[in-house]
Amino acid sequence: MADFTTSNTTKSAVRKIATPLADVTAFDNLVQGVITNNPFQCVSYNAQGVNHPPVERSRQGYTARVFYQDVSAKTIALITVRAPTIAAFTGVANHIVADTEIATALGGTPVRDLDNEKFTATLRCHDANGEIYFVNFSREQVTLTSFSDDTIRSRVETWADTIPALA
Repeated sequence: MADFTTSNTTKSAVRKIATPLADVTAFDNLVQGVITNNPFQCVSYNAQGVNHPPVERSRQGYTARVFYQDVSAKTIALITVRAPTIAAFTGVANHIVADTEIATALGGTPVRDLDNEKFTATLRCHDANGEIYFVNFSREQVTLTSFSDDTIRSRVETWADTIPALA
């Protein structure tokens, strides 16, 4: 029987954030800053006839939480909604909070659970050496995956060291 042989070696690295990112605006500013400023020195590329920018969002998701409290401030219900964009996340969360029919049906007052909302975005990056790797952002950590050249990790880490929110 034939054995599998390693064709390449990819790595991953994680940076835990000491204090979770404050809100979706701080999160988006961080992610958009990487796309706009290209601190990892990525380059444009063409794959299967499609031109790609040096850094692009390949995935994103935003989870809002609204809980309902009774007159004693006890949580009696919870609505969690996952949205594909920040605009959808904000719009749906605001709609849920403003919906008096839902509040009446659940018998409580709606409150956004801002501290427990989740945000994720994955950036696809194309290094000058030809590697495509991914940087995934969440409120609590940044993960670098699918890279083999340690220079990539060094570039991402050097950038992260300049961002106070990623301490």
